[in-house]
Amino acid sequence: MTSTRLVLAEDEPIIRLDLRETLEEEGYEIVGETGDGAQAIELVRKFRPDVAILDIKMPGTDGLTAAKVIIEERLAAVVILTAFSQRELIEQARDAGALAYVVKPFHGGELVPAIELARARFRELVALAEQTDSLTEQLETRKAVDRAKGLLMDRHGLSEGDSFRFIQTTAMSNRTSMKDVAARILAGDLVP
Repeated sequence: MTSTRLVLAEDEPIIRLDLRETLEEEGYEIVGETGDGAQAIELVRKFRPDVAILDIKMPGTDGLTAAKVIIEERLAAVVILTAFSQRELIEQARDAGALAYVVKPFHGGELVPAIELARARFRELVALAEQTDSLTEQLETRKAVDRAKGLLMDRHGLSEGDSFRFIQTTAMSNRTSMKDVAARILAGDLVP
């Protein structure tokens, strides 16, 4: 079983070292660390960790901005680690896509559940997003095929079944998608 891979973004070197040691003792693998939010984004893009732990207040790009990018690109789960516990910051972290929020000073007993919860929730969110993308693609394909069938029926006198078979067999013989065949029919580049 592989260990959970983490990127750490904390601008205080001593806190980052303590965080690293605590997490390694808990069995986590630290694949990258930085004190800057922009570099954290690059490290997450490069190493594709399971979780990015981000401090809110960092020079340059802050942790909330980095969290938003990481989540929008579906790169990793985000845990915010900060000395600030104001409700407004917690809400901003939530809105940026953070899946857990830990207030400093921290200990392993707080970090481990936050990391594991964020990791599990992120997997669920990615699965839902992929399912949504798949359903959206299926719907777009169906709409294009229906429009192409209608055009074949109107302009070429084919039945609905014959129109569908033409699209299907053309896609199979050309090793392309039915959506691509429908687009060619609708553009007038393909006729029966």
